[in-house]
Amino acid sequence: MKAHVSSAQAQLWRVAAGTELRRNVLETYGTRVLVLAVSFATAALIARVLGPAGRGLYAVAVTMGAIGGQFVNPGLHASNTYYVSKDRTLLPVLIGNTLAVVFVACVVAALVGIAFVFWPRLTPIHHPLLLLTLASMPAGIAYLLTQGLLLGINELRAYNRIEVYGKLLALVLICVAGLVQGGTVELFFGITLWSVLVSFLWALLRLRRVSPERPALSLPVFRQSIGIGVKAYLISCFGFLVLRIDLLMVKYMLGAAEAGYYSISQLLSENTMMFPVVLGMLLFPKLSAIKEGEEKLQLATKAVRLTAALTLPAVVIAAFAAAPLISIAFGPNFLPAVRPFVWLMPGVYFLGIETVMVQLLNSEGYPRILVVAWIADTILNIALNFWAIPHYGVTGASVTSSVCYFLMFLIVSAVVWKRFYSQPPAAVCAPHLPGEALRCE
Repeated sequence: MKAHVSSAQAQLWRVAAGTELRRNVLETYGTRVLVLAVSFATAALIARVLGPAGRGLYAVAVTMGAIGGQFVNPGLHASNTYYVSKDRTLLPVLIGNTLAVVFVACVVAALVGIAFVFWPRLTPIHHPLLLLTLASMPAGIAYLLTQGLLLGINELRAYNRIEVYGKLLALVLICVAGLVQGGTVELFFGITLWSVLVSFLWALLRLRRVSPERPALSLPVFRQSIGIGVKAYLISCFGFLVLRIDLLMVKYMLGAAEAGYYSISQLLSENTMMFPVVLGMLLFPKLSAIKEGEEKLQLATKAVRLTAALTLPAVVIAAFAAAPLISIAFGPNFLPAVRPFVWLMPGVYFLGIETVMVQLLNSEGYPRILVVAWIADTILNIALNFWAIPHYGVTGASVTSSVCYFLMFLIVSAVVWKRFYSQPPAAVCAPHLPGEALRCE
C-alpha cells in the first residue's frame, strides 16, 4: 500500500511540469526550507527575549507595515512579473517605474506619519516603533517589486540567494543584539528593516547587471501595467487583509499578549503553506508565457493535483506536532498558540490549493470576479471576527479565518470550472503591451 502511494505521488510529480519548472520548484522549495529554518529561529529568539506581550507588539508592527505596503503598492509586483516574462526588453522601463513607485511610497508613508501625529489614537503602536513601521512600508515595496522582476526574468538563483542571505543577516544581528543589549521591540524591528533594505539594494544591483541600460520612466508602460496592476493590487490588499486583519483585531480586543499567541499560530500556518506558495509563485510567470490554452490548462491541473496530494499530510502532521514544537521553540509560555493553530489547518489546506489554482486565472489578466470575491471575503472575515473574538478569543479568530479561506477555495474552483471545464473555452484576449496588436486565442 505504501509503495502504491509513493508511486502515485512520484507519478504526479513527474507529470506536474516540464523539466525547467520542476527544477526551479525544487531549487526554490529547498531555499524556502532554509529560509523557513532561519525565520523560525529568528521568531523563536524574538519571542523568548520579548515574551508574549513584546512579541505581540512586534507582530502588530510587522503587520501594520505589511498592510500599509500592500495599500501603497499599485499591484506592480504582479504586473512586473507578468510583462517582463513576456518581453524582457521592458526591464529598464519597469525598473525605472518601480523606483518611481518607491519614491511615491516614501511620500505617502511620511503623510501617514504626520496624520498619526495629529490623531495618535488611530494606531496601536507609538514612537519610535511607529516611525520604523512607516519606514518599512516603502522598504517592503521596493524589495517586493525588485524580487518580482527577478522572478519574471527567471533569475531564480539570485532570487533565492537574496532571500536566504537577507534572512541570515537579520538573524545574526538579532542574536548579537540580544546578547549585548538584551533586545527591545524597536531594536529587533529596526534590524529586520535594515536587512530588507540591504536585500533590496542587492536585488537592484542584480537587475542592473542583467540589464545595463539606464532605468527609464515610461508613462504608457506604467498605464498598461496598471491595467493588470489595479486588479492584482485589490486582490493582494484584500487577500492580505483576510490573512492578517484578525491579528490587529485580536490586539485591539484582547491585548498584546493574546496577539503574541495568535501571531505564533499565524507564523506556523504560513510556514505550513510554503510548498503551495512556492509552486504558485513559479507557476504564474510560466503560465503567463504560454500562449496555447490547452497546454496552460493541463499544466495548471497537474500542479493543483500535486498540491492537494502533498499539502494534506503536511497540515495533518503540523496539527499533531504543534504542541511540542511550540513548547520547544518558543517556550511553554506560548502554548496557548496551539489551539488556534490547529483550527487554522483546515483552512490552510484549502487556501494552499487555491493559491496554485488561481494562477490559471491570474495568468489571463486577473478576472474581476476575483477582486469582488476577495472584497466580499474580507468584509465577511471582519464581521465574523467582531462576533467570534469576544466570544471565543484567538480560537474564534482562527475558525473565522478557516471558514473564509475555504470560501475562497470554493469561489475560485467554481470560476475555473465554469471557464475551462463546463463548456469549450471561449477566445481569450490577453492584455497587450503598448504598440502591440491585441491577441485573442
